[in-house]
This record gives sequence, structure tokens and C-alpha cells, in this order.
Amino acid sequence: MFTIQDKVVLITGGSKGIGLGIAKAFSKAGAHVHVCGRNEPAPDTFPEGSGIQFVKCDVRDPESAEALITGIREIEGRIDVLINNAGGGPPADAATASPRFTESIIRLNLLAPLLMSQLAYDALKESNGSIINIASVSAIRSSPGTMAYGAAKAGL
Repeated sequence: MFTIQDKVVLITGGSKGIGLGIAKAFSKAGAHVHVCGRNEPAPDTFPEGSGIQFVKCDVRDPESAEALITGIREIEGRIDVLINNAGGGPPADAATASPRFTESIIRLNLLAPLLMSQLAYDALKESNGSIINIASVSAIRSSPGTMAYGAAKAGL
């Protein structure tokens, strides 16, 4: 029988939105949940007694991402599930968006999940773990202002 009980789960972008919902669900199912984000969440973000652990990390930065993976492995001894959820970006007109803006959207929504997956590979291989990438309907049906975001999510 499949169970999440005592599995070690890392969720990028897990302190708000979809990521927070995922974190709460895994925690309620008995997993050891670690979430990361660029900014500290509000004190009441995680339910009391949930055991959800927050680690400040910018997943676009290789050193920060590596420290995150290493830290969780040191604390827990393993990682069973990596959920690449961090992402997003403000809308921008495709005709006028700067190359720098476009690169920043691609970096967050495509390159960061690839980096996290590479860094977690050994831990996940050891635990026979899983990677879950959170994509978007924009990957197959772009909306105005989401060209770079849609392209990144399609790549993911």
C-alpha cells in the first residue's frame, strides 16, 4: 500500500499559493515537509503543529539551491520527493519585453527546476524518489503577456 507517512518532501515556492496547498496536504498525510522561498512567510502561514519547515532559498542561485539540498539531506538523511513549484512572472508584451526580462522568466520557470532536479538527483536515486514539476496551462495555450512564461512551462 502506498503511503506518504514519514516521506521527506521538498517543495520550492511552498510558502504561498499552490505550493502552500501542496505543503499542507503532504504534511496532513504525515510527510516531513520542507518548503523554500526567497522571502520569509508570515508567522501564521503554516498550521500550528504541521511541522512544515521553511528554508530561505533562491532556487535560481546554484549555491543557494545546493545549500538547500545539502541541508535537508543532513537533517533528514534523504529526500523522497522534490516538487518544483516555484515560478511565475509578471505579464509583459512580447514585442517590447527586454531580453533580460525574458531570461529572468526562463531562469525561474525552466532553468531553476532543472537545476533543482540535478542537485537532488543523487538523493532521489538513493530513496527511489520522485520529481513533480508544476507546469501551467500556459504551456499549451498562451495568454497575452505570457510568451516567456508559456515557453518556459512548455519546456518544463
